[in-house]
Amino acid sequence: MPTLTKLYSMKEASEHNSAGDCWIVIDGKVYDVSSYLDEHPGGDDVILQATGKDATDEFEDAGHSKTARELLETFFVGELDPSDIPQLKVVSEKQKGYIPEKLVDLSKQYWAAPVAAVGISVVVTFLYLRNK
Repeated sequence: MPTLTKLYSMKEASEHNSAGDCWIVIDGKVYDVSSYLDEHPGGDDVILQATGKDATDEFEDAGHSKTARELLETFFVGELDPSDIPQLKVVSEKQKGYIPEKLVDLSKQYWAAPVAAVGISVVVTFLYLRNK
């Protein structure tokens, strides 16, 4: 007989946000890591900052080992309600395009410096060749 997995809303998971009662959400799964806070190599504050939101990006960015991922599974308490997951993916999609958009904005804003450098180079080259 299949085991039923408990479903939690993001709001419900985010209510567990203290050192004594700490849940995190990673890849749509909910973990109760309260008992692990003191043992976490990065300190408990890193995990506490990840409560109340989808911590998948933070978990992946930290470069956790296979052993750490296996250990995480021992704290599994349920899954995020699927109705909450599309909302999280929309945020993730926005974040993916954030860096290229930011670079385009910067290039539009700071175009004068490279143009001036090229212009000065052309003038200096012209004056140098003219004096030869």
